[in-house]
Amino acid sequence: MKSIKILMIVAVATMFLACVRNKKPAMVQSQNQSAFNMIKVSEVIQGGTYTYINATENGTKKWLAVSKQAVNPGEVLYYYDALPMEDFHSKEIDRTFDVIYFVNQISKTPVDQQPAMSGEMPSSHQGKVAADDAEVEINKEEGELSIADVFANKAEYSNKEFEIRGVVVKVNEQVMGKNWVHIQDGTGSSGNFDLTITTQENVKVGNQVIFKGKLTLEKDFGAGYFYEVIMEDAALLNEAVAL
Repeated sequence: MKSIKILMIVAVATMFLACVRNKKPAMVQSQNQSAFNMIKVSEVIQGGTYTYINATENGTKKWLAVSKQAVNPGEVLYYYDALPMEDFHSKEIDRTFDVIYFVNQISKTPVDQQPAMSGEMPSSHQGKVAADDAEVEINKEEGELSIADVFANKAEYSNKEFEIRGVVVKVNEQVMGKNWVHIQDGTGSSGNFDLTITTQENVKVGNQVIFKGKLTLEKDFGAGYFYEVIMEDAALLNEAVAL
């Protein structure tokens, strides 16, 4: 009787370990799936510097651009992240895209981590980084500078150091060696409501921050990063955790 009990315990333990082993690959696969995007190519236009790809992603058609390489219609490709550009005109193929997504790297197999930024966008390309209005609200002190003020008087603030307070709505970490922080304060309109700040500081989306830095106008970093106004190499003075 005792031997039977021991055999039953061993059998149950073996089944449990087998289940645990079987669950591990599924968990890893789920993590990888959340890290990359999958597209199916329907059209390819080759330019002198870039390959322009019309593809379907999750049932939606979109245009993407990547450094020139061989891509064929019907292929299934993967990428990690992309930078959207609105009203983008490519002189090399003489075409304007309402929205096009610049991709650092594409692969025929799933990409499980963000590739390093590489390549530069030729000066013949023009576009503006797109931003979404997060509809934040901040009670500004009397006389306190707002994002609307910065855009309205950008020539006055150009190459000058100042402080600005806002809510972090987006962060792109370690792109071209910098953290790219987008802040909004509920002011501004017609696309002039989002201020991009480059910094080495780490901040969290949703937190209220105060940065100090210099404003640069018409900045083109290459690789699709063109900004009408941008605060560069800013120092973080304060970060209030969102409740």
